[in-house]
Amino acid sequence: MILAWAGAVITVALFTVIAVLLRNSDTGVYFRFADQVSLVVMGLLIAGGLLLMARPRVRADATGIEVRNVLSSRRIEWVDVRRIAFPDGAPWARLDLPDDEYLPVLAIQAVDGTRAVEGIRKVRALHAAARAEH
Repeated sequence: MILAWAGAVITVALFTVIAVLLRNSDTGVYFRFADQVSLVVMGLLIAGGLLLMARPRVRADATGIEVRNVLSSRRIEWVDVRRIAFPDGAPWARLDLPDDEYLPVLAIQAVDGTRAVEGIRKVRALHAAARAEH
């Protein structure tokens, strides 16, 4: 999340600086105010795309789990979760569901190291506790 925000801020700043400097430099191209505005808007759009990477989240409780990925959000009851998997070499965790379906959990990523391990342990503990009750 921090990297996504940092990347977004740097992108907007970079596009803004380029828009300002191109107007004042001799590039051989006539650079208008509308071009400057367009460049800044393009930087804002790219930054918005980067911020989508900060959107994934997991919320779990005794009854189920809510997984919010980049473009979708889904709540699943623990009864419908067969297991919480983190296959070797996979970039993120996933929920194995009935009928050979699975739901990626982008909020728990391998690159997060120990934070990912702690997160997957907590989710698995909640899943195990819910399974024990049924």
